Amino acid sequence: MKPRLALVPGEPAGIGPELCVRLAQQPRSDCDLLVFGDADTLRAAAVALHLPLRLIGEAEQVRIPGDLRLHAVSNTASNHFGTPDPRNARAVIEALELASDACLQGRFDGLVTGPVHKAAINAGGIAYTGTTELLAGRAGCDVVMMLANDIVRVALATTHLPLRAVADAITANGLLSSLRIIHAALRRDFGIDTPVIAVLGLNPHAGEAGHLGNEEIEVIGPVLEALRAEGMRLVGPLPADTAFLPGKLAGFDAVLAMYHDQGLPVLKYSGFERAVNLTLGLPYPRVAVDHGTALELAGKGSADPSSLFAAVETCARIAAQRRLAG
Repeated sequence: MKPRLALVPGEPAGIGPELCVRLAQQPRSDCDLLVFGDADTLRAAAVALHLPLRLIGEAEQVRIPGDLRLHAVSNTASNHFGTPDPRNARAVIEALELASDACLQGRFDGLVTGPVHKAAINAGGIAYTGTTELLAGRAGCDVVMMLANDIVRVALATTHLPLRAVADAITANGLLSSLRIIHAALRRDFGIDTPVIAVLGLNPHAGEAGHLGNEEIEVIGPVLEALRAEGMRLVGPLPADTAFLPGKLAGFDAVLAMYHDQGLPVLKYSGFERAVNLTLGLPYPRVAVDHGTALELAGKGSADPSSLFAAVETCARIAAQRRLAG
């Protein structure tokens, strides 16, 4: 049996719905998809793109391009592409909750998510910091954010923090947890028996032997030594400005960056269109697009669907790998 994947379009006023319509035009041999979203919004996206769309029930067979299985989660207010309505925040969150719960219950083998609009959700009266945090809370586990394309995998020790707060957030316990999650995911989800993980320093030149900061000496280095003693292959702490040179990168299976803008600009420059966002540590694979809602493009038919296509392919591949691993 093909893996069953749940798909959540995200913000209805953004490009998520039309990317799902484009996805429905592609024949799939790697997975079965079910969308959790608003039927009228998906139909409106299909009309805007001049593409066929036939929304079918969960048990029906996809037969022709444009067929899309749907679990309806209706918006409260009429949707207008390009203009988020906070009244629809509840439907966005409900779709994520229903899909994640279905994965936790074993009804689906993985979750793919489109872009959400944090400001609209919070304006709708729902305290929301991000989908990664929401899914981790429902699963009751620690997770790590990793972004990946065909060239590099970059995980983050901290995510969406002000730069002033990053140094205090780099702790021994946090790094131990993150590296164990990354190591386990590379083995289980990517089939790498003995992964090599590069770990960046926090400071320029990885602290320059303490002259530019002590975090590498006092926190990062001791964690790497402890995990090497457990058998992990860890390289670092490395200066971030040279760690991504092609000759070095070829020897790493993943890179752990200390903060968001230390690692992600390199990944996005190397291949933004095919980049995806993975949540490591969940009981099921979750893969998201690596872009925002692009409100200025919504409903115009010009949004590039490559990241969503890559997210579905990646999630299906990981789900199949987990089945093989048992």
